[in-house]
This record gives sequence, C-alpha cells and structure tokens, in this order.
Amino acid sequence: MIESIQEFAGSIPDWLQWAGIILVSAIPFVESYFGAVIGVAIGLNPVVAIMMAIIGNVVSMLAVVYGAGAIRDKATKNNGKDAESSPKRQRLKRMFDKFGVPGVSLLGQTLLPSQITSMAMVGFGADRNAVAFWQIISIILWGVLFGVLATLGIELALR
Repeated sequence: MIESIQEFAGSIPDWLQWAGIILVSAIPFVESYFGAVIGVAIGLNPVVAIMMAIIGNVVSMLAVVYGAGAIRDKATKNNGKDAESSPKRQRLKRMFDKFGVPGVSLLGQTLLPSQITSMAMVGFGADRNAVAFWQIISIILWGVLFGVLATLGIELALR
C-alpha cells in the first residue's frame, strides 16, 4: 500500500507535493505532526516533508493568533472587561492559569489543535507574541517527532 501511494505521489510534480503538504498541515487536527507523516508516506524527503508541514501549521496558527487578538481588542475596547464565561471556558482558564503559555503550547497539542489552543490563550489575554513564539516551538517539536517516527516506521514497513 505504501509503495502504491508513493508511486502515485511520484507522478505529481514536486512543487505540488510540497504545496499539498503545506495546505493539509494548515488544517486543525492535521497540523505539523500528521502533515509530516503524510509527506513522509508519499515519499518526500523527510526533511522536506517536516519543513513543509511546519510551515503550513505555523502560517495558519499565526493567522489565528493575530486574528483572534484583533477581535479580542475590538470586543474589549468598549466595555473594558471580558464577557461572562461558561463553565467550560472557566475550566480552560484555570488550566491556562496553572500551566501558562509554554505549558499549554507544548502539551496542548495532545488534546486540541494549535489554532484552537492559541486562540483560547489570546482570548484569555495572553500576549500574542508569547503565544506565537511558544506555539512555533511546539509545532516544530511535534512535527519533527512525528516526522522521524513516520520515517522509521515506513523504513521498517518497506523491509
């Protein structure tokens, strides 16, 4: 099965494969970790697959962080306080207060996509630049980890 997927992907121009990995990695729940796996599975060089997956995930996350920040600024401009919080939002806020931006960024991808966790942190009032910085670190770490695991797994499968 892996060989047939790689043969099919091999018939597509390299630049289109790269663009496909960038686009698929921008999708929440796919992100850098599954984007890297997909890139490795279709036969891209693992370094290229991981880099393209990271780029796609980072670009979409940055758009969400700075877009959510602009929306939050407009929403809190007139009233000077945050809106009433639901019980779920209050629980998420407590987790954010406990672990901070670095903890939520690095561990949050085990539960939710980077776009959602970053939007929530900005919504809680976290500094956009700090959120972007820690999310980029997290995206790189998770992308490299899953890309390496995919490379090792595919090498074993093809033996």
